[in-house]
Amino acid sequence: MIGCPLASWVADTRGRKFALMVNAAFGVVGAVLMGFSKMSTSLAMLIIGRFLIGINCGFATTASPTYVSEIAPIRLRGAFGTVNQLAVALGLTLGQVLGIDVILGSDEGWPWLLGLAIVPSTIQFFMLILAPESPRYLLLVQRDEEQTRKVLSNLRGTSDINDEIKDMHDEDHAEKQEQKFSIADLIRIKFLRTPMIIGIVMHLSQQLGGINAVLYYSSSIFIKTGLSDGDARLASIGVGSMLFIMALVSIPLMDRLGRRTLQLVGLGGMTVFSVLMTIAFFTYENNTTMSIFAVIFTLLYVGFFGVGPSSIPWMILSELFSQGARSAAVSVGALVNWLANFIVGLTFIPLSDALGNFVFLPFTVLLIFFFAFTYFKLPETKNRTIEEVTAIFKK
Repeated sequence: MIGCPLASWVADTRGRKFALMVNAAFGVVGAVLMGFSKMSTSLAMLIIGRFLIGINCGFATTASPTYVSEIAPIRLRGAFGTVNQLAVALGLTLGQVLGIDVILGSDEGWPWLLGLAIVPSTIQFFMLILAPESPRYLLLVQRDEEQTRKVLSNLRGTSDINDEIKDMHDEDHAEKQEQKFSIADLIRIKFLRTPMIIGIVMHLSQQLGGINAVLYYSSSIFIKTGLSDGDARLASIGVGSMLFIMALVSIPLMDRLGRRTLQLVGLGGMTVFSVLMTIAFFTYENNTTMSIFAVIFTLLYVGFFGVGPSSIPWMILSELFSQGARSAAVSVGALVNWLANFIVGLTFIPLSDALGNFVFLPFTVLLIFFFAFTYFKLPETKNRTIEEVTAIFKK
């Protein structure tokens, strides 16, 4: 939650690429502190390392979607936007596999498990050295059209970029006709408030639909349905694998079917299978085969999450706002996302104790609301320029 607004400020003042390099530095330092905390017998090192990794996550979820959205061609913007969640799903699956007792999930192995965070951060840092700055940032903030043309030509593989340059100039001209926007303006001004509310609800739908209750506590959930400890761990790995597979499947679908359609399909499927999960949890004691169905329904619930709600909230704000308000809007969305994530992680166990087998019913009610909101409020952004999308909210 600290990393999100900090990333927004760095991305706007020093550039998207620089913000991601700072993010990588936080990841390296945090991983080193966590990895050596046991050897140093220092709880403080572990806590500080976790704190820095938290900032790292805030930076990643704010700067990455903005950067990807601004370098992607319009026709592939949706597919590029899913890559962020694809990487998250891959990391989750690898973490679950490496966290098995016989690998690194032991008293001797956990420092290595935490320290492995240095690998993606180091790779990111050195790859960013070769990566270009966002062409939109170069043109609209640094006013360097020559460098913008050079970067854009390299990214598109062609020198025929005049239309895209013109679109960015049109966006810049439109912004100059308006006042500068602060985070407070995102709520105060109607044509900014509407897309901001849409973005916030999209982020809430990702977290308050219950997905992280499944991801965080899948082993405990499966054990409660009668699975052995070993089988529950394998089923949990299946959860991460399903998320990765469906995130992969959603890449070609994002620009073919559109964000709105996939979000509705995902939320609708999650609603259905959250109800079926509740039925399976409630009846397994009288029918042991329901333990198997509980796993199947949970995997399908996660699969529908991977279709749209896993990635669309992270990309949608970058597509609803113009250059001047984009970083602030993305940071607010990411902040809301992490806050909702924290609330679900903190309250799921007490909620489970209070509601027992009906623990997913509150999530089902919220999923119904999110489906209805998406149906009535979310515009389709597929194959539309930023200018065309923002014009919708100015009517």
